[in-house]
Amino acid sequence: MQKNKLGSTGLEISKLSFGASSLGAVFHDINEKEAIRAVSVALDGGMNFIDVSPYYGHYKAETVLGKALKELPREKYYLSTKVGRYGKDGVNTWDYSGKRATESVYESMERLNIDYIDLINVHDIEFSDLNIVVNETLPALVELRDKGVVGHVGITDLQLENLKWVVDHVKEGTVESVLNFCHHCLCDDALVDYLDYFESKGIGVINASPLSMGLLSQRGVPAWHPAPQGLVEACKKAVAHCQAKNYPIEKLAIQYSVSNNRIASTLFSSANPANVQKNLDYVAEPIDWQLVKEVQDIIGDQKRVTWKNS
Repeated sequence: MQKNKLGSTGLEISKLSFGASSLGAVFHDINEKEAIRAVSVALDGGMNFIDVSPYYGHYKAETVLGKALKELPREKYYLSTKVGRYGKDGVNTWDYSGKRATESVYESMERLNIDYIDLINVHDIEFSDLNIVVNETLPALVELRDKGVVGHVGITDLQLENLKWVVDHVKEGTVESVLNFCHHCLCDDALVDYLDYFESKGIGVINASPLSMGLLSQRGVPAWHPAPQGLVEACKKAVAHCQAKNYPIEKLAIQYSVSNNRIASTLFSSANPANVQKNLDYVAEPIDWQLVKEVQDIIGDQKRVTWKNS
């Protein structure tokens, strides 16, 4: 598995990495034993970066991942988790205060059965007043970084302009990485417009959701998906085109998302060991760039159409 440098952090992370949101049974029930095995399959296949959040499954993802990590050598992986988004009893909650951020880090370490977090992120900053992120959340995480509790500090969001705004309003070196989703995939490549900016600041870039939250999937677009209908219909046509070519759109989507080496890593999530292995196999094969062009032509004027996070 190819490794890429994550900005100026000194971390070299696999170009395809394991997102642990599925371990929280976010979209459907999981088999916990299989989910734990999925983590091992990911690491055995060359992935060395795992991303999670207390928000996923309202603490369940961290809890299940913690059981998996108990059995794995700590030197085999880098771990990222987040602060700011939480939930309990099916109710989502948000708290971006410095006090809660600090508490959350220690709580996450307990659930994850670790004593050090390689990368701590402020989760989905658009749900906070960005001034609070700048003046409270990030300073609290920097203080933990200075104490050696965490290694590096980052921010995540769907909206690229929010990531840039926060970086512009903090001391250089505060934000060391950004995680953005649904903006480096077959139907939306807006992330590339920001790479020069992030590189100029020494900030590493992580991409997530190569299937654009299910738009690029043979399973069908989830009923809850917030994408506009025009984009949904265009992606359905693209899925059908790939099926006719006997080339699963999931394969093409994964391959495309990891194709830009200026992006340190792309996260995908699955609690199914077979699916993890399938994605590992996909990235080991060459991409069909002609098919990429055909798919993007089908998506047409719906390319880069986005939506509000929820």
